[in-house]
Amino acid sequence: MSYSFGNFKIGGAPAPDSAYDQASRLAAGHKHVQGKKPTYSKVFRWQPAAGAAKPATVELVGSFTEWKKLPLQHEAATNTWQLSVPNILSNRTHHYMLLADGQPVSDKNSDGMAIPEGPQEAQYALTTPRGPRVHMLFAQTK
Repeated sequence: MSYSFGNFKIGGAPAPDSAYDQASRLAAGHKHVQGKKPTYSKVFRWQPAAGAAKPATVELVGSFTEWKKLPLQHEAATNTWQLSVPNILSNRTHHYMLLADGQPVSDKNSDGMAIPEGPQEAQYALTTPRGPRVHMLFAQTK
């Protein structure tokens, strides 16, 4: 028996073409994952500021997605956007950004901010008083 929750199925495989499937396929393409390096899953959550308009889309891009956009799903009851990303390589620092309607937004759950490395990261950077920055994710070990 399986139950559906958004684009995910509990007790079965994820729904076809779900963001989870997209993230799995991207992560599986890394040579390190195929070489059985340690990986883990991470749930990304984002909520607009109180009183702010709800964006039409929220997406995640990062070094662990090869800077390809993955859509977050909206939960109306909590006005929260979320996505679970599997197979993130452990024992390293990743850079990422959340995009609301295509524009970079702050993530209060990030592990810190970093100077963008290269044009791919720079295109998604936030403007801060200290210059352009992207979010950091310190990949954990299981």
